[in-house]
Amino acid sequence: MQTVDVVIETPKGSKYKYKFDAETNRFKVNKLLPSGLAFPYDFGFIPDTKGDDGDPLDVIIFSEDSFLPGSVVECEILGAIKAKQTSDDETIRNDRIIVMPKLAAEKDKEVALEDFSKHKIRELEDFFAYYNKMEGKEFKSLGILGAKETWKMINEQYMHHEM
Repeated sequence: MQTVDVVIETPKGSKYKYKFDAETNRFKVNKLLPSGLAFPYDFGFIPDTKGDDGDPLDVIIFSEDSFLPGSVVECEILGAIKAKQTSDDETIRNDRIIVMPKLAAEKDKEVALEDFSKHKIRELEDFFAYYNKMEGKEFKSLGILGAKETWKMINEQYMHHEM
């Protein structure tokens, strides 16, 4: 099974969104979520990738546990929510890759894959739609990619290949 390193930016349950600042090499408190809203899972990114928005690829970590911001977690890819995001009349692809910690996968893969259900995906889509709406952006899900399709997309489109 292929794995990918994920840097944790914002922990599950946080009302604040953290963002890694590559220039200062520090994590900054980026914004406060609307009242009553909190991150449903740890949120992070895949280093050495770049999405259409200019940032590293966004990752959601399906896990009952939470990890510290700044920690690196080796993860297996479960799939992705294909999505487009519209802001100021500009529309870009801004997918959300869904992973699970490798250590958890080795221990309890059935539970993890059960978590990766249509209901959980719908909850995530709703979270990102509402979160973006509060920022004056539109988040529209274009469907779900499986693990193999997600790997292919990451490797073909987003990895910085050293020359």
